[in-house]
Amino acid sequence: MTSSSPTGLFRVAVRDRIMIAHSFRGEVFGPAQKMHGATYEVVTEYSAQELDADGIVLDIGLCHEILADALAPLRYQNLDELPQFEGQNTTTEFLAAWIHGEVAAKARDRFSGSLRVTLEESLVAWASYEAPVAAAKG
Repeated sequence: MTSSSPTGLFRVAVRDRIMIAHSFRGEVFGPAQKMHGATYEVVTEYSAQELDADGIVLDIGLCHEILADALAPLRYQNLDELPQFEGQNTTTEFLAAWIHGEVAAKARDRFSGSLRVTLEESLVAWASYEAPVAAAKG
C-alpha cells in the first residue's frame, strides 16, 4: 500500500561535489571568457505525491549512486574539451539541465515524479533545472 499526500509532495535529496574547468564565449561573461575553474555542490531532489510500496520516494543510497555515476564524466575535466559539449557554453543553467538528463535516464526504471537538479556555485549563487521523470515502459 502506498501513502499519499493530497496537498503536498514528498521529497528526498542528496548532494555531491564536482570540480571542473571551462570558459565561456560572449562579452556578457566578462573575465569568465578565459579558462577558469568551478566547484559545484550538486543537489538532486526527487519529489512524488505518493510513496512507493516500501514507504519511500526513492532509496537514498540509490540516489547517491545515480548522482555519482552521472557526475563521473565531468569530474576534474575541462568541459571545453569534452565532445558532448562542443560549441556549447557550459553555464550553470546548462549543466543543471544536462545533469538532469543523465540522472533522469538512470532513475527512470525506479522513479516516476519530478526531479530537480541544483548546482550551487557558492553560498549566494545557484541555478536549477526541474522536470518530470516518466517511468520507463517495460
